[in-house]
Amino acid sequence: MLNVREIPPNLGHYLAGFTDGEGSFNVSFRPRDDYKSPWKISLCFNISQRDPVILALFKRHLRCGTMRQRHDGVWYYEVNNLAAIVENVIPFFERFGFLSAKKKRDFSKFVQLAELIRQGRHHRREGVEEIVKIRREMSDGGKRRYSDEEILGRFKNPQRPYAGPVAESHGMIWSDLHGDMQSATEMSAPPPTGGK
Repeated sequence: MLNVREIPPNLGHYLAGFTDGEGSFNVSFRPRDDYKSPWKISLCFNISQRDPVILALFKRHLRCGTMRQRHDGVWYYEVNNLAAIVENVIPFFERFGFLSAKKKRDFSKFVQLAELIRQGRHHRREGVEEIVKIRREMSDGGKRRYSDEEILGRFKNPQRPYAGPVAESHGMIWSDLHGDMQSATEMSAPPPTGGK
């Protein structure tokens, strides 16, 4: 765990100021097919720059994350490990903070998301609904790969994400019977009352 008291204040405030202008706090959704949840939900703190020197300072002093270079020469520093986010990234920015209202808001939402995921609430639909709501309030909406409707829709029918939601009525799921099943059901039905 990072001891933020060991970071020189002038350096801490410099890195926080740099993040205020250039950094990003995000939540991402990736589809998956396991039984627990139809989505892999991850948090990510990242900064991109052409000059890797400042990003190396982040990596060194936050003691976590990875650096990589894109094909166009831009460097990325990112932290997407939940433990590192909870133990290093969040304590750092809680100590050094931001000046802009937008970054303060996004960071506050990011902290909420980290706690929600840490508690395992992202495995249930109710938790994902909370995450989607919080995401909507971050980064001024931003451009999303998956819409809120797509994310929540997979909880209704995770095995068939492109099919419509399962029809429900009074807590029961109805389906049509076909072939021999249909005729067997008709034969076993009680005769109509009244009439002949």
